[in-house]
Amino acid sequence: MYELNIPLKEGSVPYYQQIYSFIVNEIRSGALPPTTKMPSTRVLAANLGISRSTTQYAYDQLLAEGYLESIPCSGYYIAEVTSDVIPVQDKVVFDRSEEKKSSEEETAWVCDFSPRGVDVELFPHQIWRKLYREILDETLFNAGDSQGEMAFRRALARYLHSARGVNCCPEQIIVGAGNEYLLLLLSQILGGPQTIAMENPTYKQAYRVFERAGYDVRPVMMDAYGMSMKGLEASGADLAYVMPSHQYPTGIVMPIRRRMELLTWAKQGKERYLIEDDYDSEFRYRGKPIPALQGVDREDKVIYIGTFSRSIAPAIRVSYMVLPEKLLSRYRERCDFYASTVSRVDQHMLTRFLSEGYLERHLNKMRKRYRMKHDALLDALAPLRDVMEIHGEEAGIHLLVTSKCGKSEACLVEEARRVGVKMYGMSRNHIGELTKKEPGTVILGYANCKIDEIRMGARSLCEAWH
Repeated sequence: MYELNIPLKEGSVPYYQQIYSFIVNEIRSGALPPTTKMPSTRVLAANLGISRSTTQYAYDQLLAEGYLESIPCSGYYIAEVTSDVIPVQDKVVFDRSEEKKSSEEETAWVCDFSPRGVDVELFPHQIWRKLYREILDETLFNAGDSQGEMAFRRALARYLHSARGVNCCPEQIIVGAGNEYLLLLLSQILGGPQTIAMENPTYKQAYRVFERAGYDVRPVMMDAYGMSMKGLEASGADLAYVMPSHQYPTGIVMPIRRRMELLTWAKQGKERYLIEDDYDSEFRYRGKPIPALQGVDREDKVIYIGTFSRSIAPAIRVSYMVLPEKLLSRYRERCDFYASTVSRVDQHMLTRFLSEGYLERHLNKMRKRYRMKHDALLDALAPLRDVMEIHGEEAGIHLLVTSKCGKSEACLVEEARRVGVKMYGMSRNHIGELTKKEPGTVILGYANCKIDEIRMGARSLCEAWH
């Protein structure tokens, strides 16, 4: 058995990512040839002085990418990897933003307030493995339903109704591997060149998908309540992409009045639809999660899209789309020949995870963990209240900080960099150039940071920005 001596470093790069990168580099260098037996996750965790869940998560990623093979009753072994394998990255990235990798990731940051990723330490590994073993005993190797397994869609419809107030039947749900795939599928369902209004700033990945699909994208500025209705009316669009429960990146929660205004706008056109992206509504820290816009739609005008990337883990890559009845018939006419992009095994795993209550228990734990991080960040930033406006609290897994003193975004990012804190500007989420000079605003994501890192990073920001 190969003894791994991995030099783990304290800092912004999680241990599981360091383990992953070390092993892949060893494989690429030839130090770990094929068929080499690896230490178990328990042994490796004991040797490194870390939790077993951390080593298990690293191994799971290596298994998923084909670097390791697991042989029952024997252990983990290095798989055959061709020499032209893609070069290893220093960090495994699961992202809802579009940041590129750069040499900055070599820096030993005090804290990296990235809006990427989730906290994976509480992931229920034992339950996941138990379900996986049990499901593999079933016959799941034939082709499944193109929309997704019916049992999964039934469980999902029940969950969406109870947790998000979504009104749908299983037949309206389409399961896909990621929101990007579902948005591309939607473009084929809708057909023809489309004009779509998007909140500005917005989730740029969705913007890129629409743009590449040939949509005429019309950015609409935000007001205090969400997408500006005046801007939407002026856009000439028949589609509007919105995030009413927790807008990314502003954190705005759309009030019921604006929601009803959007629904009124949609019903005024025969082919008008609202695309509701409900990406992280589970994480609300005061009161209950805001019900989905789809749940108050009486005209069948909302296309609802959600994902398990934030609620369980980014690597799950399972999303879902609820189509209005009219668009469902178009889907069956135009697109139901596409095979489902999510494996039947994963769908049956999630069916059990939902129906047996594991997701609800996991979310309760994650809300408590994120609430602790959220509160720690707010407390540590309190000395900045006289020079900075802090907003976007009480929901999601990031905050926004805006200068009250006229500092530019570039200045805030540079001052943070000088004290070892990595920061992300709001401007990268804007469509096009800003029409007027705005106060500098930065995004502070805290999901993937430890509480001590959050406090150290916030103290450094207080030093830099005062």
